[in-house]
Amino acid sequence: MTAQIEITEVTKRYGALTVLENLSLSIKANEFMVFLGPSGCGKSTLLRMIAGLESVDEGTIAINGRRIDTLPPGQRDLAMVFQSYALYPHMSVADNMAFGLKNIGVPADVIATRLSEAARMLEIGHLMERKPGQLSGGQRQRVAIGRAIVKEPKAFLFDEPLSNLDAALRVRTRVELAQLRHRVKSTMIFVTHDQIEAMTLADRVVVMNNRRIEQIGTPMDIYTRPATRFVATFVGSPTMNFLKAKMDSRDGFATLTLPDGATLQTAMRSDGLAPGAYELGIRAEAVRPARAGETVTTSGTVEVLERLGDRTLLYIRLSDGSMIVAEDAGLSRAAIGDRMELTLDGSRVHLFDGEGRAFHAVEAAHG
Repeated sequence: MTAQIEITEVTKRYGALTVLENLSLSIKANEFMVFLGPSGCGKSTLLRMIAGLESVDEGTIAINGRRIDTLPPGQRDLAMVFQSYALYPHMSVADNMAFGLKNIGVPADVIATRLSEAARMLEIGHLMERKPGQLSGGQRQRVAIGRAIVKEPKAFLFDEPLSNLDAALRVRTRVELAQLRHRVKSTMIFVTHDQIEAMTLADRVVVMNNRRIEQIGTPMDIYTRPATRFVATFVGSPTMNFLKAKMDSRDGFATLTLPDGATLQTAMRSDGLAPGAYELGIRAEAVRPARAGETVTTSGTVEVLERLGDRTLLYIRLSDGSMIVAEDAGLSRAAIGDRMELTLDGSRVHLFDGEGRAFHAVEAAHG
């Protein structure tokens, strides 16, 4: 049986420092939920509170309707995978995976069956007799995950399990985790500060910042309809472009005037938006060099080229001194110092008010 987890008005303090404040969250059974946010936002603390490694100062945590925040970790039926593999160096892979089961008296035939099934899922059957020192970092991480799988818990908790791997191995292990997620039907909570891991693995993402939840949504909801300026800044590479803009209404839609005097007609309804100063947010893929016959939104000078193979990012200085990043083809002929005319896609813009709240173009709902 898998876990539906309910976190209700949870607060965590360390002395006078509050690290989580009145936080509520529902995690569905069999859902892969990712806690995403910068260092110090409280995501690992929240995971450790679910696991029972940190106490809850206020609020409750329940699994399948049963309150667990008052139970010791061993009675919560959860399995945690840490940043460090924490494998016993003198034991084989099989013994490392079986160690916890032997300690609680699970019959030998049951242990053998669980080890065999976990080895099949993780494709480590050929490694079962090796010692940790004979394994690569990615193989050790799979063993650590296998040790969690054999417990057959109601939920798996991953605390930045890829952070100790080098870049290439991190990519491969991320793909393996994505595949594993569909072989192991269970609730999974994964903590990371890496947006690519969140976008690749999650059914839903919880974006956290400064003791609270900024937004909960599917990866593409988070990307195409960020709820706040922080989310728009944190998710996406390169980060979203931001330009100061003055908003007026035309035929029920917002028209924006940029600092250099350029105007942009958007697909954003102006109902409920007070005319005045906002910040325009637009991603690099919605800004590109203007083609022949297209309406030119604004123009500037290319200062930096970032060639990424499949695409080229152009860092362009506008006449008012602000910088905007545009996306061009991988074989872009642009050069530093070029004067570049740009087209901004008015159907893919966002506006942010003085409090950082976001307003979106109508078409963004289908992004």
